[in-house]
Amino acid sequence: QVQLVESGGGLVQPGGSLTLSCAASGIIFRQYAMNWYRQAPGKQRELVARITNSGSTNYADSVKGRFTISRDNAKNTVYLQMGSLKPEDTAVYYCNGVFGMNYWGQGTQVTVSS
Repeated sequence: QVQLVESGGGLVQPGGSLTLSCAASGIIFRQYAMNWYRQAPGKQRELVARITNSGSTNYADSVKGRFTISRDNAKNTVYLQMGSLKPEDTAVYYCNGVFGMNYWGQGTQVTVSS
């Protein structure tokens, strides 16, 4: 069965960095685009970054220049490198892919606070 498992969240000070990982199984990973979403308390889930199967990337305006999405097809893993973190980046971050239907990971908490 399809599984997406995120890791790498935690508490970080403003201005700090963090890298999230999402390991996929049950799919031919290299064939699919992958997404990172986030949901802050009281807010709707929003798309943060996307990487296509060919490696093209797109970012939400709020994270452009600070976040980088990448993938390692040999490891079936997608990454989200986050830098210059701000308190408003605090959210649960979710890995997502559409493999015939929409699949989500369990989410990983990122808290940016001093």
